[in-house]
Amino acid sequence: MSSAIRMRSLADPQVAGCTAAESAVQPAGPRVVEDSTSSPLAIKLIDTGSDQADVQTSVPPMVRGGMSGKLRVQIGSLMLSLLSIGLLVGFWYLGTEYRWDFYIRFTNVPAPGEVYREFMGLVGSAKFQANIGISLQRIMLGFCIATFLGVVLGLLCGRHALLKGLVFPALEVLRPIPAIAWVPISIMLWPSTESSIIFITFIGAFFPILLNTLHGVTAVDPVLIRAARCLGAGEWALMTRVVLPGALPHIFTGLAVGMGVAWVSLIAAEMISGQFGVGYFTWEAYSLIEYPHIVIGMLVIGVLGLICSGGIRMLARLLMPWQRTGTKEST
Repeated sequence: MSSAIRMRSLADPQVAGCTAAESAVQPAGPRVVEDSTSSPLAIKLIDTGSDQADVQTSVPPMVRGGMSGKLRVQIGSLMLSLLSIGLLVGFWYLGTEYRWDFYIRFTNVPAPGEVYREFMGLVGSAKFQANIGISLQRIMLGFCIATFLGVVLGLLCGRHALLKGLVFPALEVLRPIPAIAWVPISIMLWPSTESSIIFITFIGAFFPILLNTLHGVTAVDPVLIRAARCLGAGEWALMTRVVLPGALPHIFTGLAVGMGVAWVSLIAAEMISGQFGVGYFTWEAYSLIEYPHIVIGMLVIGVLGLICSGGIRMLARLLMPWQRTGTKEST
């Protein structure tokens, strides 16, 4: 009787598919699982039916290298970063000190000391602080809207070919248009200059987020999807428990790229049509021939972009702890 039932089960393609999916996800034989919540050296043996099981120990990288090894890596990374910045400032200082005039000219470029003195005079200015605050507000609004729409639309298009075929041809026509070319039409479309600048910022971030989300969905292993369906997962559970976690690395890549493009788009929009913001501050300094303020505006843009990108990386480490563990073990 049992052999007949087994033959009938294998003849059923749905049952056979589930069996294949489960066997692909869970290989036969004993598995050793590291328990990171208990002691640093932990062993868990899961018996999957084999007669003999080889016990393996799993030693976390922190135990093998020690805290001093981790500290050395962090100090080394910090020293490399400081060296890189020091070389850049040194090149800038030498160029302005000796007034280099080769293919590139440093004759009108302000020296680092002059820029620093001007910055210390500006940092307490209410107008300067307002320009920074307005740019941050615009970037957050445009980027958050782009993140929501880009991730949702990318997930849906990745799961539904009909929706992708309907939406993507139009988006592919709009995607190559640079953000600066959107400035005239956005001024005509939106009732205020502020809305048009936020829209241009949104456009800059939207397409990288959308495309990377779509690629992340298509890169999810089909075996995992079949296994989840065999375990009774519906479309919502499949999307939130399998597809979204599997696509997260690609999504965060899109977020990082989108943040950089969003800053480029925002500064271009502020220079052309804005009355406030870091981009407007930089362009106004150029119009008034205030060279130190030009450099200050550029450096502020770079620092703000660095902070925003760092926030995305921190969020990625919080939402993808398995990648952090994998990176440590590979090193």
